[in-house]
Amino acid sequence: MGKKKEPAFEPEAEADLKKRAGRIAALLAKDYAGKTMPLNFNSPFELLIATILAAQCTDARVNAVTPELFGHYPDPRALAGADVADVERIIRTTGFFHNKAKAIQAASRAIVERFGGRLPESIEDLTALPGVGRKTAHVVRGNALGLPAIFVDTHVIRVSGRLALTASADPARIETDIARLVPENTWTSFCNHMTWHGRSVCVARNPRCAECILNRDCPTGRRLLPSD
Repeated sequence: MGKKKEPAFEPEAEADLKKRAGRIAALLAKDYAGKTMPLNFNSPFELLIATILAAQCTDARVNAVTPELFGHYPDPRALAGADVADVERIIRTTGFFHNKAKAIQAASRAIVERFGGRLPESIEDLTALPGVGRKTAHVVRGNALGLPAIFVDTHVIRVSGRLALTASADPARIETDIARLVPENTWTSFCNHMTWHGRSVCVARNPRCAECILNRDCPTGRRLLPSD
């Protein structure tokens, strides 16, 4: 069987696309006011580790184990020198705990050895840490370091595609598309709101278009909603 094609939308002038993106961003900001990163953290390092643990695991489960983890090992030096068996015990319920324990300890050691125990801020340095990809680096930069950041998770990929803000499913291309459509100082909040919207309304199966605040600015919603 051939690969299923994404639905094609009518071409849209760049100026019109930016205006529509602005309306979408404003509606999301209003509907998800106060909603931020769902992972609990008290430092950039804690968010880095929590984001690594969140791979193929719910945020709620990660939030359930990190208080004990960081209570025992509050900084990179402590986690780097921890007994791996104890780390595995604490994070076991997040799944893939052998690999995750190795990853978070390797990242902690790299922070200690390469950066003197201080979490780096640049994309290049963050993504050079073991187990840290571009999405994780941007999550930390945007939500813990207060730097402009576009993090493209599975929800952002799905929602931005349905909204026709991008014609690509490639995270790097989506990052570029979002960067040109919304102001830099809103990148982090926009991605957080897109993620919340993808979890609660624009879900993977049977999106709730009839109750969606974006349906009139969404080509997919206009297709699925009954005609007026």
